[in-house]
Amino acid sequence: MVAKHTWRSLLDDNLVGRAAELGFYFIFALFPSLFTATALLGLAARSASHIYYSLLGYLSIVIPHDAMGMVLGTFNETTAAATSGKLTFGLVAAVWSASVGFSAIQDSLNVVYKVKETRSYFAARFSAIGVTVLLMGLVTLMLASLLGADFLARLSHLHIYDHFLAALVALVARSFGWLFAVVLLSLFFAVIYYFAPDVKRSQWHWLTPGAAIGIVGWLITSTGLRLYVHFFNNYSVTYGSLGAVIILLTWFYLTGLMLLLGAEINSEIEAAAAAKRLLLLEQNDLAAAAASVTQASTSTTGSSAAAPKPAA
Repeated sequence: MVAKHTWRSLLDDNLVGRAAELGFYFIFALFPSLFTATALLGLAARSASHIYYSLLGYLSIVIPHDAMGMVLGTFNETTAAATSGKLTFGLVAAVWSASVGFSAIQDSLNVVYKVKETRSYFAARFSAIGVTVLLMGLVTLMLASLLGADFLARLSHLHIYDHFLAALVALVARSFGWLFAVVLLSLFFAVIYYFAPDVKRSQWHWLTPGAAIGIVGWLITSTGLRLYVHFFNNYSVTYGSLGAVIILLTWFYLTGLMLLLGAEINSEIEAAAAAKRLLLLEQNDLAAAAASVTQASTSTTGSSAAAPKPAA
């Protein structure tokens, strides 16, 4: 029943078109964010850029190779020309561009939850900026957890001479790194679903059914896109040099679609639960009313039976 309502609402809310809108805003915010990161790391130290390069390398797990090559190429170009002026401009542009993307998420989730935006423009925008900074921090922590796990795994192979023990420590370190990354990914979805829609009585949930399905769907579609591009790499024939951009935009589109799908599932589950509570409340009210009528009827009958007969 929930699946049927979710499919119908997905079409009625035009989530396919809204996912395309989110994909545009995501790619619009990506490069200013990288620009700021590279400017910060370029001013800090040359080795810091290599660390961030390694962090970005973990995105290749979900981003197709051609698109990731374009992202890393842009990263290298901006790192080579990082200055303090670019840092200031890039920071403002990154936060503003990314917050515009989150504002689009706010509008889309308001449609999903069937609510109207009651926050003022400035309140909604400041909320978008704050949540954007939080989400950027979560993404960095996710990538850093994978990098830290690989670093500990390499240390175990260097300093533990027992090969079995070293392999065991490396496996445990990488397992904890991936587990922490998955927890942060669920937190990423939870933050969006909690702060984006203008729901008056929203409750915090670390993991919701919609978030779980959205995360699994995102991983499946990302892997499927990687495999498709790997075995049927005809984008360069169709789009030429824009093929990598098209692939990246397609990946962002799928990301936005899975994000909205998870929100739609949560919305339908909450609507079904609210309808069930309302039905139960109505049944209890009817039962109470019936009990009152029965009690009143019994009292009236008893009083009539107890009344004395008039004298002849």
